Amino acid sequence: MNLPVFWQTVGLLALSNVFMTFAWYAHLKNLSDKPWWIAALVSWGIALFEYLIQVPANRIGHTEMDLGQLKILQEVITLVVFVPFVIFYMDQPLKLDYLWAALCILGAVYFVFRT
Repeated sequence: MNLPVFWQTVGLLALSNVFMTFAWYAHLKNLSDKPWWIAALVSWGIALFEYLIQVPANRIGHTEMDLGQLKILQEVITLVVFVPFVIFYMDQPLKLDYLWAALCILGAVYFVFRT
């Protein structure tokens, strides 16, 4: 089964974004008692996996999408990954601001993907 380029890109970017989110923010919960440079080294290690997935995702996506579309797609995926991460992993409350941010990004999706 061969997935369309759009869905290959979405899947890879979503997986990449999970790694990125953990690299950027999980140290605030898990390594807050460690020196910053230890958190940075751990984050860099996690980010390596993010890049190993993100680079092929963008190369695949760029065969059918332009850079603006790839960027907005990445931002949508970032929000879709980030909100559950904040709520379930970081134990932060759900904020109405996430809804407003999502609506703004949906507007960006409309303008970038319209033909």
